[in-house]
Amino acid sequence: MKVESLVKIIGADFYTGVPDSQLKALCNYLIHEYGIDPKHHIIAANEGNCAALAAGYHLATGKVPVVYMQNSGEGNIINPAASLLNEKVYAIPVLFIVGWRGEPGVHDEPQHIYQGEVTIKLLEDMGIEIFVIGKETTEEEIKTAMRHFRELFGQGKDAAFVIRKGALTFEENVTYKNENSMTREEIIRHIVNVSGDDPVVSTTGKASRELFEIREANGQDHRYDFLTVGSMGHASSIALGVALQKPEKKIWCIDGDGAMLMHMGAMALTGANAPENLVHIVINNSSHETVGGMPTVAGSIDVTGIAKACGYPYAASVSGFDELDHELRLAKERKGLSLLEVKCSIGAREDLGRPTTTALENKLGFMEYLSEPVC
Repeated sequence: MKVESLVKIIGADFYTGVPDSQLKALCNYLIHEYGIDPKHHIIAANEGNCAALAAGYHLATGKVPVVYMQNSGEGNIINPAASLLNEKVYAIPVLFIVGWRGEPGVHDEPQHIYQGEVTIKLLEDMGIEIFVIGKETTEEEIKTAMRHFRELFGQGKDAAFVIRKGALTFEENVTYKNENSMTREEIIRHIVNVSGDDPVVSTTGKASRELFEIREANGQDHRYDFLTVGSMGHASSIALGVALQKPEKKIWCIDGDGAMLMHMGAMALTGANAPENLVHIVINNSSHETVGGMPTVAGSIDVTGIAKACGYPYAASVSGFDELDHELRLAKERKGLSLLEVKCSIGAREDLGRPTTTALENKLGFMEYLSEPVC
């Protein structure tokens, strides 16, 4: 189905969300139609943030907003959906559009399998009525579902369209780019060159995939790295937990701007604890590049200023490889918490692979490596 048809049937004039590759057609349509416009379209930091924004929109206008997200974001909406939107509390109607990664019977990556199994159940448990849209779903079926949803909205209830893989299409070409010159893969290669055999925790998406392939190309052991293939926004907290328990080891965290924004409170916790052995690197391309390239707000905020305000004793920003290498070497030798923001271009190799080890193998290898004494 063309996404324009779905949007017309829905008839809403305000969308907020966190981008998802399964919803790429919708995301591209919204950018093509509205860009980032506070009246019509806002890309939020996380899905709970979206639900609250949607509530504010409804309070101000009386209209029904739309929140789009990957099903992995359901965990982030549970609190506002149950204690803010629900008909037994404020009865604020919201239409959710949820990309169904890991749908049972459809091949997907390991981090999506269980989430895919519980996607429908979680929505139903929150009192959100659902209608599933697939490639064969007709416009008439969606119109019928939407008429029913409008009755629910009138009662202060919420509803969701759950979108199967390939269900939506958008024919217009949308290009995402920035003015930065360094590629993420090359940035990670420079990090690996300096970090040596120090443990590394890497964030979700293509960063972990690139780290895995760099280790392969170097003939290095994968047990140096914990690849956070799911749980977006939590890699820095994982790295903090490791650093606090292994003060004798230098711990590196390779983070992304979208992940950093999703749970920015983690920076306050990291700064308050200030482990002297942690290097937090935020690769900032100001986009949700792994799921299509839609922009984040990270290009218009002071990442290093935020880090310093959170208690990081040292923070720096770089946009070239000479600066990067200099700051990496200083961080390697520094006794103290460091944050390094690295300005990055948008894009990755078309033939970028995925880790060939399982998540469990990765965990066990990393734990074994952490248990080894420092030479």
